[in-house]
Order: sequence, then C-alpha cells, then structure tokens
Amino acid sequence: MLLWSLLVIFAAVNEQAGKLTLLAPSSVFEGDSIVLTCQVEWKWNVQTMAYYKDDRELSVFKEVSSFHIQSAVLSDSGNYFCRTKGKLFPGKSSNIVKIRVQELFQHPVLTASDFQPIEGGPVSLTCETRLSPQRLYVQLRFCFFRENQVLGSGWSSSPELQIPAMWSDDTGSYWCKAETVTPRVRKQSLQSQIHVRRIPISNVSLETRVPGGQVTEGQRLILLCSVAGGTGNVTFSWYREATGTILGKKTQHSLSAELEILAVKESDAGKYYCQADNGHEPIQSKVVNIPVRIPVSCPVLTLRAPRPQAVVGDLLTLHCEAQRGSSPILYWFYHENVTLGNSSAPSGGGASFNISLTAEHSGNYSCEADNGLGSQRSEAVPISISGPHGYRRDLMTARVLGGLFGVLGFTAAALLLYCLFHKTSGESYATSEPRGASRTNPQVSTYSSPIPDMEELQPVYANVGSVDMDVVYSQVRSIQQSEDSANTIRTFLENKDSQVIYSSVKK
Repeated sequence: MLLWSLLVIFAAVNEQAGKLTLLAPSSVFEGDSIVLTCQVEWKWNVQTMAYYKDDRELSVFKEVSSFHIQSAVLSDSGNYFCRTKGKLFPGKSSNIVKIRVQELFQHPVLTASDFQPIEGGPVSLTCETRLSPQRLYVQLRFCFFRENQVLGSGWSSSPELQIPAMWSDDTGSYWCKAETVTPRVRKQSLQSQIHVRRIPISNVSLETRVPGGQVTEGQRLILLCSVAGGTGNVTFSWYREATGTILGKKTQHSLSAELEILAVKESDAGKYYCQADNGHEPIQSKVVNIPVRIPVSCPVLTLRAPRPQAVVGDLLTLHCEAQRGSSPILYWFYHENVTLGNSSAPSGGGASFNISLTAEHSGNYSCEADNGLGSQRSEAVPISISGPHGYRRDLMTARVLGGLFGVLGFTAAALLLYCLFHKTSGESYATSEPRGASRTNPQVSTYSSPIPDMEELQPVYANVGSVDMDVVYSQVRSIQQSEDSANTIRTFLENKDSQVIYSSVKK
C-alpha cells in the first residue's frame, strides 16, 4: 500500500515537472524577428532543451534557452515545438505551434513604356510591387539594372526610371530590385528583354547660315547638314562638288551637325553638298550653290578734259572704277565733298559722270564706290579751270611761238644746205688756181712755219637773216697773208672784232 502511494506521488510530480509550453509570435512578416521560447515549470530538472521545425531539429541547448530567427523569410513558415531531457524525471515535448511568415511585399515586376522603342526615343521603366495591407507604413526603395550595370543614380525611393533616349547599344536584358529600408528585405524582378529599333536616314538637306543672309568675303560661314528622319549615331560629311574633296566629318547622336568656315575667301565660291549615314547607307543632300560677295576696293578717279588746261565751257568726264567688288556697284561723284551725282555699273567695272565746266568748278574731285557691303572713297584729284579770255591769249601765244619755231627751223635747214654747197665750191676753186699764184710771193715758200690747211683759210659765211627768200646775206672775213701769216691767222681766230664785210648773193 505504501509503495502504491509512492508511485502515485512520483507520477504526479513527474507530470508536473515535465510540462512544456512553446511560446511564439502570432503574426510574422518577412523581415520580422522570431523568438521561440520553451516554457518549463521545473527548470532544475532540464538537462537539455531542443527546438524543432517540422520534426527537424533546429538547435539544442544545455540549459533553458530561447531560439531566435533574426529576419524571417517565407521559407521559415512551418510547425515548431521544443523538447527537453530531464535530469531526474524523463523529458517531455511541448505543444506544436504553427508559424506562417507572411509576404511583406510582392515580388517586383519590371514594366517598360515600350519594349521595342525606336532609337533615339525615350523609355520609362517601372518596378511594380505592393505592400501588405497590414504593413503599408513600410518604406521601399528601388534600383534598375541593364545586364550587370546599374542604371541612373542607383537606389531611389521612386519606382520609376526615365531614360531620355534609347540607342542601339542599349538593347539588352533589364530588371529591377526592391527592398525595405529597415529591416532589410530585398527582392528582384525577372529579366525583361528590350530591343531598340534603328530607323534609316531620310531627307538630307544642306543650308548656309551667315550674318546678314549673304556670304561675304572675310565673314564666318556655317554649313548646316540635317536629316528629317533616322536614329542612332549619324555621321555627317561635307563635300565641295568641283573637287570632290571632303571638307569635314562629324559623328554624333543628333539629326543635324555644323561645319564652320571662319573666314570665307573669294575662292570658296562654288557648289557644296553633304552626306549622312547611320549604318544603313549614306544619303546625299542636293547641291547648293554658294556665291561669295566681294566688298568694293578703294576706287580710282580719272578726270578727262578735251585739252591739258581745261577752260570754262569744256565737258569734263569723271571716271570712277574699283578694281574689286561684286556687282552691281553704285558710284557717287563729289566736288569739294559736295555731291554731283551718281552712276551705276550693273555688271561691275567703272562708271562715268560728265559736267560742263564753269569758273566755280576748280578744286578737288573725288568719288565713292558702294555695292551694299561697305563704301570706299577715292583720293582727291585737283583741277584748275581757266577763263575764256585767257584761253584766247594762250592760243595766240602758242600760234606765235609755233610760227617762230617754224621759221627758225626752216632757216637752219637753208643754212645747212648753203654751207654744204659753198664748201664744195671752195674746194674746187683751190684746186684749179694757176701755179703762178704761189710763186708771186716767194717768201711764202721759204717760210719755215707750217701753213694752216686750206679749209682754215676759206672765208667764213653766216646768214644774217633773210626776209626776201631770193637774197642771202653773208658775212665774209678777209685775212691778209704776211711773213707772220700763222700768227695772223691765230690772232684772227681769237679776235672777235675782226673786220666783217656783208654782201648780198642772189640764189
């Protein structure tokens, strides 16, 4: 009887000592911390304590202890219990607690405004997800990826990403990620393929951009090559038709490009075209003719009068001409900076202006050339105008001087002919003289000094002047021979006051 009583008491104590209760949170979401507590009445009897999930041992402790899950995930859902091993009394198992980890937010899905965008166009990416109604206060942030490259600025609180322009190189796989700020729960979307479509080049055109709307020598010129359609990297090229040489090339993500000529020269005038290519085939623009306007150079003024000394009543022609300059050129004429008038040269070159001279027209004349690109002024040209009386007096003086010069010229010619004729006659006379003439004065032959040549002993004739053309006046110098004939001749040649005899000779 006593033994039976002891057995009953032992059984009651054992049942009380081995009672276990598992405590767990009633609601669990992804990212939550789970604490499992195995509650026991007589802790002194616990030798070991173990926790189980779906009959799989999770952890064993040598003392009473709780089991912790730092951040719950969906796979942590299951049936949990604990079990102890007693020191004195047998171990027991706790009740089973079913834990279901709820999804904090759905797996994100990547959406795009266009999964086959046209090259150069924008695309909007969205990382779509939804929070649990019980956890709407949780903050999420998002990040977008292409292949293994982060897009944009990285993690952002916005679930959208705007890509302003998609190019052919942007074709590839895209996905996104979403995560909580705290606690950390991160989820990734499936990959989506985006294919960027390229459009061929169309409608290539070339135009000029210049200050004032016209190409002028020395100014800046811009050649603008543009396309109406086409995507991707476009390569623009500029050519001159006459030579076929390329002037420049640019590759860029745009529908137009510029080529700049800093200072246009006259030789740059001609026909030009451009080409555009985005990888399909190059398209050429129409040929554009570019004329180059030349500013006028400094003009030269020429005055033309009927005589060297202009007089009142003469017609004076003012001719102004610029060597360089695009036509038409308008010329202005000035007298002492007072406008006389103008004349146009439609095809270039010079222009003239006529005036009938008066006494007031003496002074400085100038002209100005202008073709709309800037005017140039010539240097001043002076002119002096004589009155009509002065002109008659000058004319009479000129006639008198002309007559005198004519008479002098005629007289000189007559003297020359006469001298030549007389010289010939004198020589004939000297050779035909009788031999006795030389013997009449025997002193001459015995004179030791040399006798001058016969030409030195000939008479000297000089016309005094003639009014009657039938009579010629001449001066005759006579030399008397003596013993000192040589000295006498020398004295005569040196003496200008020798005796002169005039005689008239009929021709």
